[in-house]
Amino acid sequence: MARSSLPDADRIGVLTAATLLAFALTRVLPSSELPLRLTLGQFFLVYPLSLTTVMTLLAAGISATGMDWLLRGHPALGSRPTAIHWLLPTLTTFVVGVPLSILPGGPSWWAAFAVAGLALVAVFTAEYVAVDPSAPAYSLATGLLTALSYAVYLILLATLRASGPRLVLEIPAIVLASGLVSLRTLYLRLQKWEFFWAGGIALVSAQLASALHYWPLAPIQFGLALLGPLYALTSLAGNLGEAASPRRAFVEPVAALALAWGAAALLG
Repeated sequence: MARSSLPDADRIGVLTAATLLAFALTRVLPSSELPLRLTLGQFFLVYPLSLTTVMTLLAAGISATGMDWLLRGHPALGSRPTAIHWLLPTLTTFVVGVPLSILPGGPSWWAAFAVAGLALVAVFTAEYVAVDPSAPAYSLATGLLTALSYAVYLILLATLRASGPRLVLEIPAIVLASGLVSLRTLYLRLQKWEFFWAGGIALVSAQLASALHYWPLAPIQFGLALLGPLYALTSLAGNLGEAASPRRAFVEPVAALALAWGAAALLG
């Protein structure tokens, strides 16, 4: 593999360390909650703002700006914008921060911390390689990014379900994650922005999540029940974008949806 297709080891090390440091600080700094209250007519919402929330936002910001900094050293970037490469690192940072914030101190927390570091290195490296379609590892990088997108989405859904937030807090998170995952996956496949499809998929995901919110589903069941439609619709959009035949365009999405929902039913 050509050396120029890989990120600078020092830069990726600094970026990963800075992101993880934001999470590590939550273990040593005192934490207290500040309730944020929102009142709109008869609607009343309280959201507890804590140090963990602030540090997770900080870590996500570090990932986004650090990804831009990392890509500026890519010889094939030129004057192209880097915003598309921020999406998955930012979402991954949010998701890996959840178990780090709820796990008790000890071996389990350090294991999650190590896994988080490996996940961040993987996504930073893959996004860097994906800048240049002629890179030897481009296909591997895009495949890894697609797999990570769906894995991060599934983890986010399961975590949301396990934490039991109110519907008004759950739906915006699902809409944002669904839109970002579908948008990034379609861009990797078609090399163009598919805002219409991403918005439609996010809307469908929100509708399904609203219906499933009150069902007695385990976290992994809830995640699979929403991952199936997301994957199916994203795959359908990709197939249609590649001008596949109607039969071929629908076979994979239907099979994936049946598999995901079948797995969710079996886990019940």
